[in-house]
Amino acid sequence: MIQALVKPARQLLVIGGGFTGLRLAQAAQRSGMAVRLTSRQTRSSGEGLEWLPFNSSPDGASLPAPGALAGITDVVVCVPPDPSQGDPALRLLGPSLRELPLQWLGYLSTTGVYGDTSGAWVDETAPTPARAGRSQARVAAEQAWLATGLPVQIFRLPAIYGPNRSPFAALQAGQSRLIHKPGQMFCRVHVDDIVGCLLHCLARPQQERPTVVNVTDNCPCPSSETLGYAAHLLGHKLPPMEHYAEVAGSMSPMARSFWSENRRVSNQLLTQQLGYKLRYPNYREGYRACLAEELGGGQSRRSPGSTT
Repeated sequence: MIQALVKPARQLLVIGGGFTGLRLAQAAQRSGMAVRLTSRQTRSSGEGLEWLPFNSSPDGASLPAPGALAGITDVVVCVPPDPSQGDPALRLLGPSLRELPLQWLGYLSTTGVYGDTSGAWVDETAPTPARAGRSQARVAAEQAWLATGLPVQIFRLPAIYGPNRSPFAALQAGQSRLIHKPGQMFCRVHVDDIVGCLLHCLARPQQERPTVVNVTDNCPCPSSETLGYAAHLLGHKLPPMEHYAEVAGSMSPMARSFWSENRRVSNQLLTQQLGYKLRYPNYREGYRACLAEELGGGQSRRSPGSTT
């Protein structure tokens, strides 16, 4: 269990308290860590979490007060880079982080850095020919963090899903699209396996932390397959099949970018060499858990990151 792995003396800073960051902060707090996390909006601290301001907007930049980061031993960076200005956390908080007694810093990147492989498998040793824009900005951010000399570990993530970020609401609202593109594969990961992986790696000795780790489940597959299973769980009718070649022209640039890359990402380093046991090895187990939590309105009782 996490409680046996993480020493209470460790203090965690989560930069970016969004979907993944908040889930991580809550799990770390339950494990006994003191947790601080940042938000662009003013938020009241409570339930063991301390909220700090962090807004990188030129019109309303705000940073934690001097001394607010004192005692922090571990950091997770969840905020995306700006294609023109680089990583805001490094740019604005880097000097403060260098003064801390950091034992570990996890940077959440994307498997988009691998570009299009026409469905071929990639692992952490693969080149990163990311396309210009968001993915190339991630490559630059990875390199910038590694160049700091801090104890940085890069985590490359595919599509993230979890409770209230699943296909169920869109299906029920009639907003889902069933698109078929021959041979197209997508990777995904449940948010609680990101949380579990991060806490698992935080607890390891520094010499046993690979620089880059892919965090994905065991089951790359077409989006039509996952949508079909979600509809099955709901007992809901699927939308009509659309062929990608016929609808691509009507898609947004971001949607076309999403569909233009086809790859399968290996998690063997995480699951075999690092010994992390996926809580949700495939979307079927993950979707069932999401639906149960959404219907129940609460968080799963099983602690994310448990390796038992």
